[in-house]
Order: sequence, then structure tokens, then C-alpha cells
Amino acid sequence: MRFDVITLFPELFKPFLESGVTRRAYASGQVEVVLWNPRDFAEGNYRRVDDRPFGGGPGMVMMAEPLAASLDAALAARGQPHGVPVVLFSPIGEALRHEGVAGWAAGEGAVLVCGRYEGIDQRFIDQRVTHQISLGDFVLSGGEIPAMALLDAVARLQPGVLGDEGSHVQDSFNPALDGLLDCPHYTRPEVWQGVSVPGALLSGHHAQIERWRRDQRLRLTAERRPDLIEAARSQGRLSRADETALSKKL
Repeated sequence: MRFDVITLFPELFKPFLESGVTRRAYASGQVEVVLWNPRDFAEGNYRRVDDRPFGGGPGMVMMAEPLAASLDAALAARGQPHGVPVVLFSPIGEALRHEGVAGWAAGEGAVLVCGRYEGIDQRFIDQRVTHQISLGDFVLSGGEIPAMALLDAVARLQPGVLGDEGSHVQDSFNPALDGLLDCPHYTRPEVWQGVSVPGALLSGHHAQIERWRRDQRLRLTAERRPDLIEAARSQGRLSRADETALSKKL
């Protein structure tokens, strides 16, 4: 799959693409990332990409033409002038969740548009953007961090990227675990600052360990994200043992 990223700060992506376990996805080409700077497509000696907003007000607005030219170049390089998703990271976008990440991870990629300043000329959004995504109810200085978040989430779902193929199956929100939050994890030493590892994890009894982990997932999810419990319950994903565990914890 290929992701083209339109950004005024391509230098931010270099350490990201070369660090951590997900670098395997980028180095192998499983997830190809190509960076495009709108300044390279701007006109004039100053390569201007922004201007004051009509109607007045604070800040600057990214101009439509350099973005459109960047997008056209990216689509031409892909050999796909049509049908490629164009994603803008925006507070009004759909919240990014596991289901959405899994969809992008199974696709052929997209063009990611990283906004800056006060915003982007709405005409570019209306004519060229096909998807808008939000990381949550807060505002960042630009779309680069959300773009990296999406790329990281997609990369770690690719085969062979994580050291253990089953690692991401244990993640919070994964349908394989009914969308629940992950359970606590422990490692050596068995006792640290007077606190011992839960006995169930030391028992060597596989069924007992799995039941403990399931109960912990249920407990944490009920405490922190009760909406996920209700979603799992409405989909018939909770067993009698699960409901019993929940009744003891609540």
C-alpha cells in the first residue's frame, strides 16, 4: 500500500519512518510513504502557500492552488488520477477508531493532507477531500501528528511487522477480544517494591490465566469505558462467565 503525505514539514517524518518496530513496514515497502511539500508547487519567488482570510480575523489560511497541485502530482506519481482516498485531518472529521484503522490497513493507501495555520481554503476541501478524520476533541498545530498516528496504527497491523504475529490481536479495541480494553501486564521480578505479580499469572494453568486476563479486561472496560461493555453485550459477545464477573466487580 502507498500513502502520499502532503505536508509543509516533511522533515518531521524522517525520524518517525526510521524508528521503532514499525520502521520494518516502511523499510520493506509494505507501507510506502511518499512526502510532498506544497511549497514546491507554489508560484512566485517566495513560494507562498498561505494568505490572510477573507472577512478578516486572526491567523492565515492555506491556499487551495498549491495543495491542489501537490495532490495532482501525488496522484500522477501513483498512476491513479481517480479513485484514491484523500484524507484531511480535521476537528470535524470522524473519530479514528480501531475499525477505521483496520479498514485502512486492508486497503491500498491514500493521500494524507496535513493542514497548518488557521485552516485550509474550503474550496479545496469541498472539491478534493474525500475523507476527514479526527483524533479527538482537541486541536493540534497541524496534521502531521495525526498522519503519523494513522501510519503507525496501519503499519503495526501489517504481517511480519511486530515481533509476535499475535501481538496486535491482544490490543485494546480489537474485535478478537470483543472490543474490550487490554488487561494489565507484568514481568520480572516477581516482587517489586513489595508488590507481587498476581498469583494467577504464576500458576502455569492456562485456563486460569486466560480467565484472569478476561476478568481484568472486563473490569477495566467497565470502569473506564462502559460504552464498550454495552456494545459487546448488545452484540452477544459476553458469556455467562463474563456477566458473572461483571456482577461481582460492579
